[in-house]
Amino acid sequence: MRAARALFVALLAPLAIGATEPKLVPDVSQSRIEIRYSFTGAELLLFGAIIYPGGRAPREGTDIAVVLKGPVQPLVAREKQKVAGIWMNVESARFRSAPSFYAVASSRPLSKLVDERTSAIYELGLNNLQLSPGTGAPLDVQRRFEAGLIDLMRRHQLYFEDPDGVKISEGVLYRARISIPARVPVGDYTAETFLIQDGRVIAGAVREVRIEKLGFERFVATAAERWSFAYGLTAVSLSLLLGWAGSAMFRRG
Repeated sequence: MRAARALFVALLAPLAIGATEPKLVPDVSQSRIEIRYSFTGAELLLFGAIIYPGGRAPREGTDIAVVLKGPVQPLVAREKQKVAGIWMNVESARFRSAPSFYAVASSRPLSKLVDERTSAIYELGLNNLQLSPGTGAPLDVQRRFEAGLIDLMRRHQLYFEDPDGVKISEGVLYRARISIPARVPVGDYTAETFLIQDGRVIAGAVREVRIEKLGFERFVATAAERWSFAYGLTAVSLSLLLGWAGSAMFRRG
């Protein structure tokens, strides 16, 4: 988290030079989201204000993009093909730093706000994620696996874009709502806000959001991580016990 914040600050350092540029005052509706047994998802509100130095009037053509990003993790994408009538994993690709969750919302489509270079620098949009492939495969193969991974994460509602998800009121106040799915990964998240004018990112700010499991869910997750062998043995034993109990009930009936 510290490294991510340091990188964010480094990217936005040149923006602090001009004291006449607008500034962002962002916030989030929840800095901590708790996952309990009844958790079915949540909605996170990212909102704030654009402060114009010297009391200047809001400028037309000001846009906002917000990004909610989960902790990065290594992922392996596997490609299935039909071999002798059976679907099998044939090829795979490893990514060293894929975000476990990524959502971006903007006041207009990103392609109308910034060019490809700026999008790549700030990782604005799914096509600009720095996934860090860990294989020496040809570029076209890497691109194919990147597209497959992004499509898979989108279908699991862990990656998505909303090109009209940010609303700006009178050029000063903004808000965006991002849906958090029930199966969201836990960890430290960053909520980044970018102020964009004339194709340039002129201001940025970041807030932190913590998503964590509590209660029985936390106990199960901790047990699976720390005592994996015992957890697996217990899970198998419970499955066998429940199967035996079910069959015994049917026999009595």
